Amino acid sequence: MTKPAHGGNLAWAATVAGCPVSAVLDFSASINPLGPPDSAIQAIQTNISRLRAYPDPSYQELKKALSLTHPPLTSEWVLPGNGAAELLTWAALDLSKLETIYLLTPAFSDYKRALKTFTANVVECPLTIGGSKLTQLQELHVEAQTNKGLLLNNPHNPTGMLMDLETIVPYLEQFSLVVVDEAFMDFLPLPQPQSLVPLVTKFSNLVILRSLTKFYSLPGLRLGYAISHPERLRKWQKWRDPWPVNSLAIAAAQAVLEDQVFQQQTWNWLADTRPQLFQDLAELPGLQPYPGAANFLLVHSQKSVDWLQTTLLKQHRILIRDCSSFPELGDRYFRVAVRTQEDNQKLVDALGQIFN
Repeated sequence: MTKPAHGGNLAWAATVAGCPVSAVLDFSASINPLGPPDSAIQAIQTNISRLRAYPDPSYQELKKALSLTHPPLTSEWVLPGNGAAELLTWAALDLSKLETIYLLTPAFSDYKRALKTFTANVVECPLTIGGSKLTQLQELHVEAQTNKGLLLNNPHNPTGMLMDLETIVPYLEQFSLVVVDEAFMDFLPLPQPQSLVPLVTKFSNLVILRSLTKFYSLPGLRLGYAISHPERLRKWQKWRDPWPVNSLAIAAAQAVLEDQVFQQQTWNWLADTRPQLFQDLAELPGLQPYPGAANFLLVHSQKSVDWLQTTLLKQHRILIRDCSSFPELGDRYFRVAVRTQEDNQKLVDALGQIFN
């Protein structure tokens, strides 16, 4: 079985570990360990009968529910999708029409895939990763002119770095199109002052991509949404296949968007658990974690991560995310999701045995 480029491939991990899929402890996919919330499960069970009919192709109820989470936006500013990945495809098509696309790297591999699909002219803008410092976006010397685009994510994956609003705003005035992937922004408690959502009504050249699957632990349902000027979203709707979001995903989304109890539980969990995992990893010889704002940590390793990943699987049935899909990082970096305290301790103990 070929080694996967993305995290979360438990079938591959189980083959390497020589165990059932259910026995693998997965730190490779940055999914909320507290979910799926009961509200999502109940909504799916209650709406099973909806499988007999096609979803509303305009998704009016879902769009209204999504817009209510971002006041004062109305539903015409929101477009649901089959995961943020589907919407990234249409963002890439829009970007490809420009002369040059600037891409902040290291970057989620699907960015390059989508841009390459439409033969976009991509210029990579690397972050400096070394010591304990990650460069901020304003330190990148980008000659921004008309007919050029910018694609980045915030919080940044895989570093976890959170960019200030003031850092990104100047680029909205310089680039023809700016696409910001905020897939991990929900892990920041409200009011999320670093989010660019409040600026979409001011800048028609701004597109924001959001995911519901990571925060609510629903990756199997494939659900995300885009926020942008209604004219752009109407154009995307004409490009894509009909009914990209299924009925059960719609029901689950509407339920979890109102689940304030689960949202607060997640913020409380992460505020307590992430610092502890960071500290525990920092105390291990040969490892250097980087502080981050999302539900994962990037870690530098003095040992080969390819070897480390295999060793963790074979000896401890633990899967970490190697960074082979991030060419700028190579074989000395890995990423781990923040899980429960109990799971995190199993990871730390296993790494401690290997490095000591």
